[in-house]
Amino acid sequence: MAEELRTAYHAELDQIRDEIVRLGAMVTEALPRATEVLLNGDLAEAQRMIEGDDAFDALSMQIEEHCLRVLALQNPMAADMRAVVAALKLNSELERSADLVANICKAVRRMYGLELSPRLRGLIEQMSEEAARLNRLGIDAYVESDAALAAALDDMDDRLDALQADYIQAIFEGHHEGATLSVQEAVQLALVGRFYERIGDHAVNVGEQVQYMVTGWLPEHAGAQRHLLRESGDPEIARADSNDAEGAGVDGGDPAASGDEA
Repeated sequence: MAEELRTAYHAELDQIRDEIVRLGAMVTEALPRATEVLLNGDLAEAQRMIEGDDAFDALSMQIEEHCLRVLALQNPMAADMRAVVAALKLNSELERSADLVANICKAVRRMYGLELSPRLRGLIEQMSEEAARLNRLGIDAYVESDAALAAALDDMDDRLDALQADYIQAIFEGHHEGATLSVQEAVQLALVGRFYERIGDHAVNVGEQVQYMVTGWLPEHAGAQRHLLRESGDPEIARADSNDAEGAGVDGGDPAASGDEA
């Protein structure tokens, strides 16, 4: 009987993982579609995608309820507990990315009729591709429990940040070179760039949660350690302990430093 219960328990954990992967795949697939809708100014398809956000919300709620049920009834310990907690947070990050995809489609209505320059169109396409790649890699790291790939997402996100900066500069230059952009249109265009950039940020957050799931380490742990050292009241001890923490990887962001306690 105990063995059957254990088997059913691990089946539930596998199901949660599959649901997270499904939500992540939905986001990855929806993003290029939303970009195409934006570049084509397709109001009808934009509305369909906005309404389709309900499917993301429904799956997200299903995942949350599943995770809470496992926490309440199974009382998972150690690595299993981290897996469920990480799934809850991954669910939130992915659902927010889905909302941002819907926001890109909503921007189609606000910018209807606006002709985008070839430069802006090219940058939008590049931002979309990079955001989708980051989201996909975050899910890959989760499926493979790959802490190294998860940690690398933060550096990979620099390219999307750079593309967004170029995009904002292109909007600014176009506005001051006699382009027919109104202030409202320029603001809406800038928001679109922000939506892509935020999807990348959520992918980085997915990576952080994967690191936590695998190693038990989060970037916030380094900040908490520094705070405790500052609150110690002894500058010499705080300075020495801070150096020790850096050497151990606490301040340097080495997720392997914390290990995995079963």
